[in-house]
Amino acid sequence: MTFSKLSIIAGFMIAFALIFELAAHADEANQSTKLTFSQPVQVPGRILPAGTYEFVLQDSPANRNIVEILNADGTELLANIQTIPTERTKETDGTSITLAHAQPAALLTWFYPGLETGHEFIYSKPVETQLSQDAKETLVDEHGSMVNSEANGAGN
Repeated sequence: MTFSKLSIIAGFMIAFALIFELAAHADEANQSTKLTFSQPVQVPGRILPAGTYEFVLQDSPANRNIVEILNADGTELLANIQTIPTERTKETDGTSITLAHAQPAALLTWFYPGLETGHEFIYSKPVETQLSQDAKETLVDEHGSMVNSEANGAGN
């Protein structure tokens, strides 16, 4: 599939329009992270409207691959999402996410700061096939703002 230049530019503009905040690294065990999206973002089975969300690992010693997505203040569970472990070649000091430039953007991976193992979100086969054709971008938190990892040599 060929992407028009306008579609690719629009996708990158959406990615750069995303704004992220990080919670203090208080508890590495549950990897609690706050992410603020300025545009809707899809996760498997759900589209999150623009807003702030808390991502945490489910409190289960038997399965460390379930990500809970909560509202901004952590009082309402919005989604339980099964993930698979994924590795990156170099850890970063900040949270790292990878987005596919779909409509809306799709969250593919999430890495907690300082860890080489992260979480890959599992989409249905048809969605996964479509997302594999979309442009992708890895963003890394540096001092409170997300930057394109290709620009600073970080990434997964």
